[in-house]
Amino acid sequence: MIKPDTIDKIFDAARIEEVVGDFVTLKKRGVNMLGLCPFHNEKTPSFTVSPAKGIFKCFGCGKGGNAVNFIMEHEHFSYPEALKYLANKYSIEVEEEKPTVEQQEAMDEKESLFNLTAFAQKHFEETLHNTEEGKAIGMSYFKERGFTTETIKKFGLGYSLNTWDDFTMKALKHGYKKDLLEKSSLVRTKDHETYDAFRARVTFPIHNLSGRVLGFGARILTQDKKKPKYINTAESEIYHKSKVLYGLYFAKSAIVKEDNCYLTEGYTDVISLHQAGIENVIASSGTSLTIEQIKLIRRYTTNITLLFDGDPAGIKAAFRGIDMILEEGMNVRIVLFPDGEDPDSYARNYRPAEVKEFIGKNAHDFITFKTNLLLEETQNDPIKKAALIKEIALSISQIPEPIARTLYVQKSSDMLEIDEKLLMAEINKQRKERFRKKASDTSSREERRWEPEETEIITGKQLEKGIHIDNQEKELIRLLLLYNDQEITFTAEDENGQMKEFSYRIDEYIVDEIVDDEITFDNTICQKIFDEFARSRNENQWLSVQHFFHHQEPAISSLAIDLTSSQYLLSDQWENKHRIYVKKEEDDTKKIVTEVLYALKLKKLEKKIHENKELLQGEKDDEKIFVHLENLRQLESIKTLIAKELSRIVTQ
Repeated sequence: MIKPDTIDKIFDAARIEEVVGDFVTLKKRGVNMLGLCPFHNEKTPSFTVSPAKGIFKCFGCGKGGNAVNFIMEHEHFSYPEALKYLANKYSIEVEEEKPTVEQQEAMDEKESLFNLTAFAQKHFEETLHNTEEGKAIGMSYFKERGFTTETIKKFGLGYSLNTWDDFTMKALKHGYKKDLLEKSSLVRTKDHETYDAFRARVTFPIHNLSGRVLGFGARILTQDKKKPKYINTAESEIYHKSKVLYGLYFAKSAIVKEDNCYLTEGYTDVISLHQAGIENVIASSGTSLTIEQIKLIRRYTTNITLLFDGDPAGIKAAFRGIDMILEEGMNVRIVLFPDGEDPDSYARNYRPAEVKEFIGKNAHDFITFKTNLLLEETQNDPIKKAALIKEIALSISQIPEPIARTLYVQKSSDMLEIDEKLLMAEINKQRKERFRKKASDTSSREERRWEPEETEIITGKQLEKGIHIDNQEKELIRLLLLYNDQEITFTAEDENGQMKEFSYRIDEYIVDEIVDDEITFDNTICQKIFDEFARSRNENQWLSVQHFFHHQEPAISSLAIDLTSSQYLLSDQWENKHRIYVKKEEDDTKKIVTEVLYALKLKKLEKKIHENKELLQGEKDDEKIFVHLENLRQLESIKTLIAKELSRIVTQ
């Protein structure tokens, strides 16, 4: 664990503009800096860096954070990895402390699972290289597939002994608990007996984007036909197969460099192509391609080439996934290997130069490939051809770029020997139907609610129109974060009946009002932020907004940055040049804070009144009915007072 003092040094040294500037070209724009967002494709810059606040915020995709968050997101690092990256950048010595037994037990399940899978990978790898069975069976299998020792070590391949509990006993001996072993699915229990899940199998570690092991694929080497050829790690806190692509950790740099990603089906396809010098290759590990996996690829390239082994049934089964790729605006090409060959066998049977040449010559755009494949099956049957036209139109309709759609219409209409207008009409029909369905789904889920602009002040009148209470809570927290150290003054009678001015810090005022009225936040992150302000108030300590920007809980730092970031900043130079003064929020914080505070109180009261009315409807006990009625009377009375005060604040 990295010592807190070291973490503080890293945050103090890191300059957001320098960290982001290593990856994004930034230009000065007033007090901030602007550039193209590295997290989504955009032509007009909406990615803003604030050196003064030490944060970044994209107003296009919504991502925001501090220097550590940026490195975590951009490089796909864990929190400790990002801290070490920045420590190295700013020449800070990282001091770590060994966790105590209590701290080790308190580590969250994710980190424990990561530690266990790393331990398992090392164990299987050592078994492969250092045991007689591992060398005779596991290593022999890999060598038969043509894998070199260097390749085997690069991918961390391993072997699990053909014994009941070799790994289980090693893991228990090293302090891993039985329940954690079972959660990882590395170990299973049957009839109260625990055994190794991957015994007598070679193992293929599955890595996340920063190189940590998430789980394993394991291939059986015995001739037992009752057992599946491959088994994989089950879903866990760290492994979600729909969000993982095998080999992406090793391929991501090559994908960016080549601006193309080769997608295969299996582990050995990836490894053999890597060994042949084609490193921009990944695998879906035998699962249907998911939207999460497609978006993962899109981070690195918009060009994807699918490598198929020539089985028509398998190719057709993949068509739906390919349509999903097209819908994401990606360019899809297909390579079909000769009968009896797949990427793995072809890479083993031919020289690397021949493999590259074959893929280059045989890559066809998906629409052309699909049209040719289905045309062969129509055999001039009008009914089949009509179905084919609808199928091709479906794929083209997924393409979001109008120019690309038009070009594919021209090409496909020639191949299908139909009028372009007919094909375009079918495409437009399908697009309209899809948009109509999406709109219907959205409206049926929930009514569209008004959302305030980043810089808009929420007034009491607007709040009384029924805006979701979550927005009000966030607005109060936003004011607390931005103006906590500002003072506001109230005039009231002192103990002698004399009118006197009393000054409060805004954080004191808000905390005291919320605590006195026993108000809690429905939004759990807002509640956490408020609780920290309340604790600091009790201890006579003051928290700055930077404390929350650099918070170790990502949800807190993310919300703090979102709430305090504004896309639109008025330049002081503009005001001086045009001699026009525009009133700013900070010029009237007392009115704004009290207005939002009273509006929130009013909304909370309305919620309590509604809850009491519901209780009253189902109550049959006369005594309890009287209690509910009395509660309602008191609540309605308080509501009237607050509503009057809110109206006075808004109109003053």
